[in-house]
Amino acid sequence: MLAIAIPVVLVVVGLIIGLTMARRRHAVAPVAPSVMVETPPPPAPAEAPAQETPEQPASRMVRLRRRLSSSNNGLAKALAGLLSADKLDAATWESFETTLLAADLGVGPTTELVDSLRAKLGVEGTSDPGVARQALHDDLLALVDPALDRTLNLEHEPALPAVVMMVGVNGTGKTTTVGKLGRLLIAEGKTVLFGAADTFRAAAAEQLITWGSRVGVETVSGAEGADPASVAFQAVDRGISDGVDVVLVDTAGRLHTKVGLMDELGKVKRVIEKKAPVTEVLLVIDATTGQNGLAQARVFAEVVDVTGLVLTKLDGSAKGGIVVAVQRELGVPVKLVGLGEGVDDLAPFDPEQFVQGLLGE
Repeated sequence: MLAIAIPVVLVVVGLIIGLTMARRRHAVAPVAPSVMVETPPPPAPAEAPAQETPEQPASRMVRLRRRLSSSNNGLAKALAGLLSADKLDAATWESFETTLLAADLGVGPTTELVDSLRAKLGVEGTSDPGVARQALHDDLLALVDPALDRTLNLEHEPALPAVVMMVGVNGTGKTTTVGKLGRLLIAEGKTVLFGAADTFRAAAAEQLITWGSRVGVETVSGAEGADPASVAFQAVDRGISDGVDVVLVDTAGRLHTKVGLMDELGKVKRVIEKKAPVTEVLLVIDATTGQNGLAQARVFAEVVDVTGLVLTKLDGSAKGGIVVAVQRELGVPVKLVGLGEGVDDLAPFDPEQFVQGLLGE
């Protein structure tokens, strides 16, 4: 009996061990706790640079008047000195005349102003400061000539844009003036295209493109050193296809003494006019350069038939008399003036506001 029982026990034990191992092999492995992974939201699309809102033209010349009133403008100083003189004797008039000449008013205009005032005020002057100021105001305004047409000629046929060429020597602020004028025209509700035909100066095109991005104006440009006439032609052609109101063409700054470069400027104008008439040629002059600015004006006028003048840096240290002198020299009006370095510091020239600023009114 014992011999039979032992094998049976061993078999039973073996079965128990086998079943236990089988259960272990088929047991379900514990499930690891789930981890919630948050997917970050896609990045928001980059916003286009906000376009700046240009200042309206009406308020710009008012700012010039204020700046002239508080500036070191030579002409303003001369006028203030005359008004504050206790007695208008010969020495006072001589000093006044010298200061006017130093303020770039020119010999002819200076003689006219002094002779007129001496006739009105006499040697002893007048006991009424208001009378003296009014006489000075009227005579100075007559010299600046409010009768000149200072509007930009932007008339054009329905299928063609008005084309404005900006010319002048390097350093006058010509490319900056193109950008500021674009802002001014945008503020007046016009559509504008820039042509970066200054292909000689490094980064000139990039500078103009930056200006355009501020106010939503596209810029047509070429490679550095490209033919400027070709770039100008392409800009006008693009302006026609896009149906814009005005194409502003920035030209390469050049010394007025370089005959070859001046001839190139004439070529740019002739090439443009194969596509559309040039309605304005604006000569940019640094108002602080005095007689040198007048010399530049003479040469540019001979080459491209200047129709209007832009005086930059007129506030601050500018002598002021250049406004009268350059108009007399060329027989064309000052149409725009630069008031400073700000993006909206360009204004249509207003003779009345200019005179009021000089007189501190």
